[in-house]
Amino acid sequence: MIKSLFFVVRLVVAWFLVLLFASLLIFNSGPFRHHDTGGLAVLLVFLALLGVVTGAVSHLRRVRLIAGHIDEDTLGNRQRRRVEVPFEAGETFDLLDAAIRELPRSEEVESAHDSLQIRAKIKRPLAYGRSPFGRLNPSNWFGHLRNQIYATVTPGDGSSSITLICEPEAAAWSDWFRVDDGTNLENAEAITRAVTRRVAEKRRQEQQRAQQSESEKERTVARLNLLHAQVEPHFLYNTLASAQYLTRTDPALADQMLGHLIQYLRHSLPLTDDALSNLGEELERTRAYLEIMKLRMGPRLSLQIEVPDTLRSLPLPPMMLQTLVENAIKHGLEPKPGGGTVWIIARRDDGVVAITVADDGRGFSDATSGTGIGLKNVRERLRLIYGAAASLSVVSNAPEGVASTITVPLKPAGTSRESTP
Repeated sequence: MIKSLFFVVRLVVAWFLVLLFASLLIFNSGPFRHHDTGGLAVLLVFLALLGVVTGAVSHLRRVRLIAGHIDEDTLGNRQRRRVEVPFEAGETFDLLDAAIRELPRSEEVESAHDSLQIRAKIKRPLAYGRSPFGRLNPSNWFGHLRNQIYATVTPGDGSSSITLICEPEAAAWSDWFRVDDGTNLENAEAITRAVTRRVAEKRRQEQQRAQQSESEKERTVARLNLLHAQVEPHFLYNTLASAQYLTRTDPALADQMLGHLIQYLRHSLPLTDDALSNLGEELERTRAYLEIMKLRMGPRLSLQIEVPDTLRSLPLPPMMLQTLVENAIKHGLEPKPGGGTVWIIARRDDGVVAITVADDGRGFSDATSGTGIGLKNVRERLRLIYGAAASLSVVSNAPEGVASTITVPLKPAGTSRESTP
């Protein structure tokens, strides 16, 4: 209450002194010098001061409505705000610029992105419309001024801050005689709310993207684990069934098969479901697998490997190479009466590595075609791990057989959860 009373008294005193000086100057000179004009002067001064009091009280009531309270900061015509924003300066500047441009009655907006400054003029609304007694208020004698905004963004370490100034389009001395009906307070609050809302909206969008990304990663890993699980049991079940049969017919051969199975598992079990193996480990795993298959096929199966030592450390998804070898034997060599050869060849070319598994078996035919789940799984796993940077091609191998080639980047992308062990 004391601050409000002092605010009104200050305006009344300032105008009283001005009006008193003007009355003395006007009524003691010219045509009014020899007339009794004292009463008229007092009446005019009283009416003018009544207009000043009315305008000041209206200003106080509107400030209380906007801010909910009255103090030195809210009463003033010139408002200053400092807002901390958890974004880089450039992004903060864009938020601030959009918030100022969307203010009602904004005009003459000038923004300098390099210097992180914004200036704007805001047409001041008539808070209470046009009053027929408005001219009784001396603060309206000088016309209806605009408001202006000056805003700057200060860069920080991973964040930034906004300094916002909202003031009348008039010099500071005019605050002794004029009120802005809380319009600059309203502009400052509106810009602060707009920036805060936009920051919260961006945070929500970032959280939603992070949640979607995490959910997508979890789905990807689950699909990879499922695809891996579809491949491994196929070989294990067949091997154990063969060993069980050999224990009754040829125990020594069964012992060799179980020894190779142990070697195979030694290269398989240390890997987690979502870890990349490497080409060298996959070759050792495949050798153990082929030794088991040789016990079943005898001299009908032979193997040739051409893999440079420099490529053995190449990251490679587990079981992928063996899947291609399994297909070559199951659909190409086993149905062929004389058996044949499996070739495993690796070549590096301009940032990618091509790994080919070829055979001279039956080739493409209805009799040897399977369900295709093995090759489908290989393609799906390549897509999930490498995206478009990897591929699988399956073509005829002249003069007979099939050649399957996996092409992967020399360095796998870091977007997948699968990583080099």
